[in-house]
Amino acid sequence: MATCVRRTLVALHRATCSGLKSAEASLDMQLPVPLFLPVRTKRRFFIPPAVGSKGSKTQNVEAKARAAGVVVRQEYMERPINISCTAGIFDPYVPPEGDARLSTLSKEGLKQRAEQIRQSAASQLAIRKIKDHDSDFSTKAFAQQAQEIFVEAHNALAQFNKEKLHSLVTERCYPEMTRGNRYKTIHWTFVESLEPPRVVHARCPEMVSKGNLYGQVTVRMHSKQTLAIYDRFGRLMVGSEEHPKDVLEYLIIERHLVNPYGRWRLHGKIVPSWAPAKDPVIKVTTCSALADSIYLLVKKRQRS
Repeated sequence: MATCVRRTLVALHRATCSGLKSAEASLDMQLPVPLFLPVRTKRRFFIPPAVGSKGSKTQNVEAKARAAGVVVRQEYMERPINISCTAGIFDPYVPPEGDARLSTLSKEGLKQRAEQIRQSAASQLAIRKIKDHDSDFSTKAFAQQAQEIFVEAHNALAQFNKEKLHSLVTERCYPEMTRGNRYKTIHWTFVESLEPPRVVHARCPEMVSKGNLYGQVTVRMHSKQTLAIYDRFGRLMVGSEEHPKDVLEYLIIERHLVNPYGRWRLHGKIVPSWAPAKDPVIKVTTCSALADSIYLLVKKRQRS
């Protein structure tokens, strides 16, 4: 019975297919032609040399381009430079050893004071040049202005205010202040000034051409500050917010004198060779690592 039904279905299928083919032939129907679109492949950076070109002289590419009418722009191997600030500190001030600790009435203090008076001749000449371009310059008022620039710059650094920080520090000082501060939280406060700031050094160097003057003034600042740096997990790395420290700093404030729109900005600091070492970074370990180290220490003692 199943064989008869199968034969009937096969015969019906053949008859249907032949009927459809005859209908297509009578209606003159055409199947759609497949559509081919030309696609440009990615240009290869390395083009293999042609056959037989090995050993021949290399031809000038620019000459070929000019012959084809293609204008080749000349490339200059130059880099832009920034002349709004200098690249370093000219004739840096050498702080006397024991500064802020020796009394001026002692023998060593009197020697240091006499040496400062001898070295102040070059500073007076530089201050005279600065006053030629900035008539309102005064050493007493400038020392207080330098301290305000220092406080505002460090507050902008703690708040990550890049625009304000660029207006307060030079292009040389900016990367030195911001290097390594990513993913860290900085809490800095200026508590009080232990001694009034004063100008101790001044230089007026020239750069690039004669007459292109820059003013560099060194300001001695003795103050009390607090600093605390936390990592991205909120763990304390350096310093403390509760215990202020006495800090003696020598700030370099610079200005491009010939620029009528120039301003005094923080350029760097002078760290004396006799200055105490910085506090080490606090290393934070996990509980598992601490437990492993204790376990190894106990095992070592048991073996001995």
